[in-house]
Amino acid sequence: MWIDAHAHVDRFDLVGPEATQAALDEIAEHHMLTLSNSMDPPSYRRNLELADGTDWVLPLFGVHPWNAHEHAKRLRELEPALQQSPMYGELGLDYFFVTDDSAYPQQKKVFEYFLSAAREQRKVVHLHTKGAEKEVLLCLERYNLPRVVVHWYSGPLDIFAALVEFGAYFTMGIEALHSPHVRALTQAIPEDRLLSETDNPGAPKAYIGQPGTPLLIREVVQGLAEVRGTSPEQVEQTVESNLRRLLLDDPWLAEACQAWGW
Repeated sequence: MWIDAHAHVDRFDLVGPEATQAALDEIAEHHMLTLSNSMDPPSYRRNLELADGTDWVLPLFGVHPWNAHEHAKRLRELEPALQQSPMYGELGLDYFFVTDDSAYPQQKKVFEYFLSAAREQRKVVHLHTKGAEKEVLLCLERYNLPRVVVHWYSGPLDIFAALVEFGAYFTMGIEALHSPHVRALTQAIPEDRLLSETDNPGAPKAYIGQPGTPLLIREVVQGLAEVRGTSPEQVEQTVESNLRRLLLDDPWLAEACQAWGW
């Protein structure tokens, strides 16, 4: 099974009028299990619409750190989606692309609100850490969440080692084929923590010159295999085994796991 453990299916709407349906058709044709992260409540509602009628797209609710300032004073409004979503993503901190440090307390307030909900409801979180890796780690240690997925990690090696020790899983994508640093990180991920992602459709554009499509996951898996000195088939099997271990016996995901044959 092809697994894209971090994508944004709703954002195919921004690519063009036919891109979203083409992406859904590709996902369905190739049985690509796709975890569709959200950026904010409207993004989550759109992901829910797109996932209606297919078992291959799982919508996740999150407030991206880029959008946190819009919700820091309205956290109670997030409660219905927090209760509904079986996992949370994308959430976290960003001190790299967000250069206005006056926004950082708002990011942290929203991030910790999600972490508290995840601890209470025992849900998986999918994390953005760019430029704030140490602060994210400190938050995770404080909330002591048992199941964490770190998306597209490219930060310091010492924080990476601490995240491994913490028990985090890592989704790695197209940058592993282009960045020596990310390549080294990809090689160092323990076998039982590796997941594959595309971050479709927007993020791959910097590397492939155009928005990604669901089938990009095949190129990602091929690249991960080359980096780790194994076969694409082995990477595919490893990723599926790891995601199954992460999600199996989760009451929030029992119906989804059954639909995927798990």
